[in-house]
Amino acid sequence: MQENSYDCIIIGAGPGGLQAAIHLARYNRKVILLDHGGGRTRHALHIENYLGLERTSGKELVDTGIRQITSFGAEFRREDVASVRVENGFVVTTEKGRYQAPYAIVSAGVVEHPPKIRGMNRFFSRTVFTCVDCDGYRTTGKKLVILGDSLEAMRLAFAMRQMFTPDIMLILPDGVLPDDHADLLAEDGIGFLIGAPQEFLGETTLRGVRLTDGREIACQVVMLSYEYTVNDSCLAGLALAREGNGRELATDPACETSVKNLFALGALKAGKAQAIIAAGQGAMVGIEINRRLLNL
Repeated sequence: MQENSYDCIIIGAGPGGLQAAIHLARYNRKVILLDHGGGRTRHALHIENYLGLERTSGKELVDTGIRQITSFGAEFRREDVASVRVENGFVVTTEKGRYQAPYAIVSAGVVEHPPKIRGMNRFFSRTVFTCVDCDGYRTTGKKLVILGDSLEAMRLAFAMRQMFTPDIMLILPDGVLPDDHADLLAEDGIGFLIGAPQEFLGETTLRGVRLTDGREIACQVVMLSYEYTVNDSCLAGLALAREGNGRELATDPACETSVKNLFALGALKAGKAQAIIAAGQGAMVGIEINRRLLNL
């Protein structure tokens, strides 16, 4: 396999990785961005809380970013990263090549794990959402069902009621919610059912959720609250410090991980994961890496 040397290798074409690539490429640094495709940002249909953009989609944001980085001279390759190891800086290996650089940035995002529900593709990111910060506003004043598998879904229900809509039905599997917690929901006027979702009802407009026992719960919008995994398998060979939950990477204020000169952005690191926040982190890291390359 061919090995190429760069000033910085960036893994993941999310807003953070793309913004870092823009900054570094505009410093005339040799940069490559490796991305396996897909990603949570690309699947977002409505991004409305990004300064300067009244409304865009995640696909438009990412595709524009890829055009920008290549216009400034950065390389973009559609490759799945298998491993990152420390060796005279970093060596990043894919199925097609090996890439070496003194600095590396990981902005590979997360994978969500909702249950298989018929009709998901028809409504996902239209009226079925996963992020309260991104899409909670789109539930304002509507009949909402929250589907989840942990007590985090209950906390989400209280937050949604305070901010967006009083008409909420929370649906959880049996055994998740302690009996006294159901009383707390009732005090706030939040409905609660034990059940498992099977199908989203409707053709072009969501009209409800059918449970596996046949019950149909009417709604206009759905918020999902399920587990997710971080896309960090390529970092398995590195001894990286993690936050208390053991999932997100621990970083300092400059987004540097416990491995020197390796930076993590967006959902991989502890903190809020939003497109505009990740982009800001990417700008900061791009400037910091250039400063180190200058030995300032």
